[in-house]
Amino acid sequence: QVQLVESGGGLVQPGGSLRLSCAASGSIFSIYNMGWYRQVPGKQRELVAAIINGVFTNYADSVKGRFTISRDNAKNTWYLQMNSLKSEDTAVYYCNAVAATDSNPYYRGEYWGQGTQVTVSS
Repeated sequence: QVQLVESGGGLVQPGGSLRLSCAASGSIFSIYNMGWYRQVPGKQRELVAAIINGVFTNYADSVKGRFTISRDNAKNTWYLQMNSLKSEDTAVYYCNAVAATDSNPYYRGEYWGQGTQVTVSS
């Protein structure tokens, strides 16, 4: 199994910045995709940013130019740097991974963190 733990959420004023971290642990064979999603009550979870196959990055249009996803492969950790935050960025942010485990390296499973609250408010 793969466990994901997010950190770094909190309350920030509009225009401010936050950095989220997601640390993966467990019997990891390889992590293929890593990303961040967010969800507000009553709405579907939406993609914020992702790194696909360790190379390609993908961002939601609403965060392009403001958010940056990055990774540290040696630590099995990835980050979401969020700048110029707006009230509409308020949500629970979840980290996500598509990974294979040592016990079954040919199967790519999807894993989720527990979520961290980000609130943008004055």
